[in-house]
Amino acid sequence: MNVIIQRLRQDRGSLSLEAMILLPVLLLVLLLIIAFGRISSSGNAVDTAARNAARAASLERTAGSARTAGEGVARQVLSEQGLSCTGTSVAVSTAGFAAELGEPASTTVTVQCTVRLSDIGLPGIPGSKTLKSDFTSPIDSYRQRG
Repeated sequence: MNVIIQRLRQDRGSLSLEAMILLPVLLLVLLLIIAFGRISSSGNAVDTAARNAARAASLERTAGSARTAGEGVARQVLSEQGLSCTGTSVAVSTAGFAAELGEPASTTVTVQCTVRLSDIGLPGIPGSKTLKSDFTSPIDSYRQRG
């Protein structure tokens, strides 16, 4: 019995030493998980902007109004999602509006947003990331186009 008590006394303080070594590592892992989650959420916001913009563009009757509607909706969605882009690019493909009535056609919107990692990840992370998404939406084949 005395041997067990002596053994326990020799191990005294080892748990607190292990905790001091592992605590910073665990905190770093937790912060990285939070940062990657926020970056993923920002990517979803760009996907949503592209999807909504393509849908809005496909509902228009002319290529010009489709381009205007798509760009407007994409920028509005990015703003509503709270995404602060340092550079934003919205490209609306309007070739489908030249198709003959009755022919299948579609429009594609590509949204590109460059964000600072310190804005979407965690404060203090250097660098930036370009988030890009595109979405294609069909144009009604029997709807009159201008």
